[in-house]
Amino acid sequence: MALVEGCKHSLEITVPVAEVEKETERAVAQIQSKVKLPGFRPGKVPVGLVKQRFAGDIRQDVLDKLVPRFLNAAVEKDNLQLAGQPKVTDVHFHTGEPLRFKAEFEVAPEIELKEYRGLAITYNEPEVTDADVDARVQEIREQKAEYVNEEQRPLADGDHALVSLESLAGVAEKISQDELTLKIGDEHTMPAFTENLRGAAPEESREFEVTYPEDYDRKNLAGKTVRFRATVKAVRRKELPELNDEFAKDLGDYQTLGELSEAVRKSLQRDREQRAQEDAKHQLIDRLVELHEFPVPDAYVDRQIEMNLENQLRTLAAQGVDPRSIKLDWQKVRESQKERASRDVKASLLLDRIGDREAIGATQEEVDREVQRIARQQREAVAVVRAKLQKDGSIGRIAGRIRTDKTLTFLFEQARKEAAK
Repeated sequence: MALVEGCKHSLEITVPVAEVEKETERAVAQIQSKVKLPGFRPGKVPVGLVKQRFAGDIRQDVLDKLVPRFLNAAVEKDNLQLAGQPKVTDVHFHTGEPLRFKAEFEVAPEIELKEYRGLAITYNEPEVTDADVDARVQEIREQKAEYVNEEQRPLADGDHALVSLESLAGVAEKISQDELTLKIGDEHTMPAFTENLRGAAPEESREFEVTYPEDYDRKNLAGKTVRFRATVKAVRRKELPELNDEFAKDLGDYQTLGELSEAVRKSLQRDREQRAQEDAKHQLIDRLVELHEFPVPDAYVDRQIEMNLENQLRTLAAQGVDPRSIKLDWQKVRESQKERASRDVKASLLLDRIGDREAIGATQEEVDREVQRIARQQREAVAVVRAKLQKDGSIGRIAGRIRTDKTLTFLFEQARKEAAK
């Protein structure tokens, strides 16, 4: 008998007496062949004694064999797709009687796809103006600036100071930088550095405190007050290269400044198209989720929350925060992220179904290209990276991401694009 409620299923399963007895005989014979008891040769312990002395082991062995076998048969018979590990309860196992048990589990939801072609989204074709190109070329010029030492004199607003910096108190791990360039009075320089270094001359050291804002991007400094010793090493001025054909040639395969500007224009166009399409794809996901109402298995949601949490911890670790120092209340985390995780799962299931219907998949060439990109990024041999990715199952995930991206691109191409007002 089966009970169904959303994604939750339960089955009451009965195993015939004949199957129970057959499996029991096998378990007894197996133990009899291995057991060693005083007064008996190996394999010659009487069956009755084996059943008496090892009743618990026999019972567990029979259950371990019969429960999964008959549960899997019932699941296959009803054509169910399990979403998590079944919970087995109400086990009735008595000599001479059928084995009865109840299995509770979740199944993947049945999804009836609505019309997903021609979804309306807001989208404007990105444009790149001459001013945008000029601004980007100027940024490149700034990056190629050289800093020339001035005569020794006290620092004033507008100067570029070369300083050595070390923390004296306020942080667990000492900060030490031998050569740090700061522009005195600049909006991007923290006021405490400007105020305490203004008027300092080369070879002069000053000690002062800097209080970092709570939302500072370096988490190990956010919200902290740190005492520093800063020693001025030089006063510098910034010299920008001239914008001419020589400047373009120094940057790569460009013969003229015009060629550089055209390459910059194409790069900006690609970047803006990518960002605009990413925004459009997020809209498409929202539309799909809004169009489809179906239950989501808790097992899928929990798995998504775990993935999201792992990504957050990796981000914190990259910012210098030790994930082991963070104490988490899993129940609170689950509740706070449940809505987002449920939406992410719905979107993933829908995109998977659409990919099936449209026969969209990752080609071997596309997977190989991604593996090669990862190898370049990690500066390792392609064969070594591929072996690692295959071992930990990442190859399948790479193919899945490619398929999802291609499905979203398909939906974007089919979408009805309306200009933003």
